[in-house]
Amino acid sequence: MHKKNKKDDRGYNQGWADSYSTRVRAERRCDALIARMLVEPNRNILEIGCGTGDIAFMLAQKTNMQVLGTDLCVPFIEEAKKEFIHPTLRYDVLDFNKIDEFKENRFDYIVGNGILHHLYHHLDEALVNLRLLLKPGGKIIFWEPNIYNPYIYLIFSYPSLRKKASLEPDEMAFSKPFIEAKLKQAGFSEIQVSYRDFLLPGIPDWLINPSVVIGNVLEKIPLVNKVSQSIFITAAN
Repeated sequence: MHKKNKKDDRGYNQGWADSYSTRVRAERRCDALIARMLVEPNRNILEIGCGTGDIAFMLAQKTNMQVLGTDLCVPFIEEAKKEFIHPTLRYDVLDFNKIDEFKENRFDYIVGNGILHHLYHHLDEALVNLRLLLKPGGKIIFWEPNIYNPYIYLIFSYPSLRKKASLEPDEMAFSKPFIEAKLKQAGFSEIQVSYRDFLLPGIPDWLINPSVVIGNVLEKIPLVNKVSQSIFITAAN
């Protein structure tokens, strides 16, 4: 039976269907997030758009740092609370654009997997708000879809394909130069943006290891890496 992608309570697609390759992909992405952190018990992480909690759980499990997973979709948060439990992990329905909801909480790291492109038309304001939620010297670390990838370009560019993919009306993939300029404009420093990830979710299990090995090589080849699935973003407050 074909598994369906994860949709939120509005009917929009917010995640790939569960499969072994999807889980491998998520863990690789989590490990990449952690590689950009200084892992210490007294540090904390905010994940925005945590969905049903898989990456937030892995972050807590792998680092033992305090992790707050947030999402606007109540059913997602309810599922995360039941499915992924860890002593240093909690979940809440919060909007990071409403700073007051976080009271005085500020974070060493703010992370997300495919979140900023949902805020494409409000990205300037969103990036400023992210800075306000960071501690001095804190970092944002995000995975985002790469508009130069042919598949991503097609599904984001044509209304019929957008509808088939159940995309939100306002979401739009973007390019490395675009987000670099936006981060600089918002006042971030130490900006690093790279082309990453050729592992397709949902591929047969026997293709996963070859895809990872080949993808690791392709990521290092200029021009070729521009068609990767994602751009990997780090910037400091």
